[in-house]
Formats: sequence, structure tokens, C-alpha cells
Amino acid sequence: MTPLERSINGLRLQSPEMSAHRTLSPAQTWIAAFGLALLAAAFAVDARRTLIVLFGLATALYLLSLAHRLYLLRTALRGVATAAISDEDALALADESLPIYTLLVPIYREAHVVARTIEALAGLDYPRDRLDIKLLLEVDDEETIEAARTLRSELRLELVLVPAEGPRTKPKACNYGLALARGELVTIYDAEDRPEPLQLRRAVAAFRGLPPSVACLQARLSYFNPTQNLITRWFTAEYDAWFSMLLPALAHQGGPVPLGGTSMHIKRRTLDRIGGWDAYNVTEDADLGVRLQRLGYGVEVLDSLTLEEANSDFVNWVKQRSRWYKGYLQTWLVHMRHPGRLLRELGWRRFIGFTFAIGSVPVLALINPVFWAATWLWVLGASGVVASLLPPVVYYPGLACLVVGNFVGIYIGLLGIRVTGRPRLLGAVLLFPLYWLMMSIAAIRALLQLTVAPSFWEKSVHGLDRKDDARRTEVAVG
Repeated sequence: MTPLERSINGLRLQSPEMSAHRTLSPAQTWIAAFGLALLAAAFAVDARRTLIVLFGLATALYLLSLAHRLYLLRTALRGVATAAISDEDALALADESLPIYTLLVPIYREAHVVARTIEALAGLDYPRDRLDIKLLLEVDDEETIEAARTLRSELRLELVLVPAEGPRTKPKACNYGLALARGELVTIYDAEDRPEPLQLRRAVAAFRGLPPSVACLQARLSYFNPTQNLITRWFTAEYDAWFSMLLPALAHQGGPVPLGGTSMHIKRRTLDRIGGWDAYNVTEDADLGVRLQRLGYGVEVLDSLTLEEANSDFVNWVKQRSRWYKGYLQTWLVHMRHPGRLLRELGWRRFIGFTFAIGSVPVLALINPVFWAATWLWVLGASGVVASLLPPVVYYPGLACLVVGNFVGIYIGLLGIRVTGRPRLLGAVLLFPLYWLMMSIAAIRALLQLTVAPSFWEKSVHGLDRKDDARRTEVAVG
């Protein structure tokens, strides 16, 4: 099999049931068709009772998701150990003992940020002769290719031109680069990433001190332009709470851990063994985390920080979040093709974690507007209409979700900015409900794309940060 064939269909041929090359399996297609037919028949017979049942099911999903989020929060507040390596221990590693480290850097239509990318990588404290840096460039992206070729750097950079055949996705590009990689360990850095200098050394030391079954370490992520505007404030507060509290708690509970798309450090032999990334899944990171743990490998959080650029543009943010939600739906559908097998492989606790950390996230964002609309109808005096659709057995649990759920969401955000030392984000956290509305817009768009273009990769534009924010890096603490 050629590198191109492997990059596109390696996982599909090795484990077809774990690939998103098709959105639904034949069995899932029949189940979906039967469910829609049954729903249509129920509406035809008694629309009001059908709506009550649907509201009740949605409320139950809210309650269960809230319980899971509270469980994660409880775990986080009790203190969760991460893979922490001190500066002294990281620097104590002899250069000659360090393995070759492959850095896959996918760059597409980003000629204006290539120089900043290489400057950030040059700051890594790792022997230059043991770095295998591959800039993954699409073969028809002439502007970025030219910008990369004219770079002057002390680093040894290999320009890998990824053929246009197959899905135009980041995981396909990474698979293509992986086929040419020399490293024992592999990581991905996006074009705008700024990893802390000792991150690679910390990962090597952490792997040496952890059980052999731990195959992947996810570094913490945050943003270097948190105060650019309200959107970046929201985005940063969300990320800080997730990577500083909730993700370590999820890893502590056994996962599965939805990896970040960058700064995940993985053993090369394991990545080859499980088929690499899924070229058809647009959140290949979340899927990889699930597959690793289904196949018996461990994932831990590395106490090292990579700063990224927070999306500052509304349209660009919605496109990016739509892709994430679409990929979460893909990942949940793929791994739920055989629920019984998944339950046996993960166990009931991790099975629940998978459902609520990945599956329910876009679904709840999808149905949020319905419940907000019902609330406003009640506030605006249409209580009779709402009461006819939401009897007490549904209304009061729904009200509890509204009050407690919103409080918990804001409270987690407040804890996140306290842990990471960003008090200036307080106002943004208190305005989180507006941010959740943006998430619902993205979720609706994701569902539409899932039906017509499941593997379409919507490119995020980088380099939108203001120059003063780019120079002023804020490093999270904790």
C-alpha cells in the first residue's frame, strides 16, 4: 500500500467498523428510518402527547448530562494528578538518551503565519538532530509552499506535499506525514501553536515513568489572545475550565479522553498498530482518544501548556465549532455501531463518559433553543401554551435543569479562570448564556453538514489576533 493509499484508507481497511467513511452503518440506517417513521406516525395519531414524550426524553438527557458534569466537577475539586515533570527533571535528560521526535505540522492556506509557526518550534528545548519536523502542505497550496521554501531557520524542516486525492482533511495529511516519519514519538502542532519550550522533554520523561500501557499524553491548551474581544474571552474561559479541570478529571476516571487536535504526544508504534488517524473524521482527535482506550491503551494529561490563537471572528468561530460538533456526532455514531461490544470494551463507567463527554455535547446544543423558546413563551405570558406541552412531571425537572444547569456552567467557568489566574475574564463568564447561543447556531449547522458533507473540512482562518495581543503572551497557571 502506498503512503497515499494508507493515509486515506489505512484505518478503513484495517478496522472498517471504526472508520467514518460512512456516517451510518446499514443497521443504524434501518434504525434511523424506523425511528423517523415511528415518530411521524406518533405525531399523526397524537401530536400533543408525542411532543410531551419528546420534551420528557430531552429533559432526562439534560438531567443525566448535568449529573455527569457534576461528577466530573466533584472529581476535579478533590484534586487530580496529571503527568507533571519538573523543569529540573526535564533538563536532566541527557541529549543522547532522547528519542527522535516527529513533529507533524499541517499548514493549509496560511502563508502569512508560516514564519511565526517555525519561530515557535525553534523555541523548543530539544536536540536539533533528534527533531523530525514535517511541514504538511497541500500540493496545490502554492502560496504557502513558496512561503515555506523561502524560510530561513536553524531547524531542519522537511516539506511534505500532500496529494489532493481523497478527503481534504487534517487527519489525511497527518497520516501521509506519518508514513514518512522517523520518530519514536509523534506529536501534532497547528500553524498558530506556541508550545512551552520543555514540552517534548517533559513528554519523554513522563512516558518513561508511566506504565507501558499509557500510549498518549495530552498537553494542556489555552490561548495567547484571551482579551482580544468578547468571543476570545468566552473561548479562553471555556478552554481553561476544560483543560485545567474537566479533562484531567475525565482522564482520572478512565476516560475515554477526547484528545485535542494539537499537542497530543503518542508512541509511534501504537499509532501504527491502531491504524493512524481516521481520514474521514473531522474531529480525528476525539476519535483517536476513544479508539486508544477501546483497544486497551491509556491516555493521561501532561502538565505542559501550548498556547493557540482563540478565534476572534464570529463567522470563523461558528465554522470551527460546527466542524467540532459534526466530528463529535461522527465519532459517537461510529463507535455506537455495536453498543454491546463498546460497553464490553470500555466498561459501564467509561461507556457513560463517552456518551456524555462526546455524544450529548452537540445534541444538547441542538435542543437548547427549543427549551429557551419555551421559557420565553412562559415569561411573555403564553403560559397556557407551555403548560399544555410541559405538564408538571416534565416542567419542574426542566426548570431544575435551567436553573441548576446554567449555574453549574457559569460556576465551572469561574473556577476555571480562578485556577488559571485570569480574573479579567470574569465579565465574559457571567455572559456565558450568549456564548451558548452561538454554540446552538454551530450545532444546527453541524447537523446539516453531517447529512450532506460529513467529511468536508471547514478551514479555520488563523492570524486574526491583534499584533499587540500576539506580542503579549499570557501563560496560564495551575
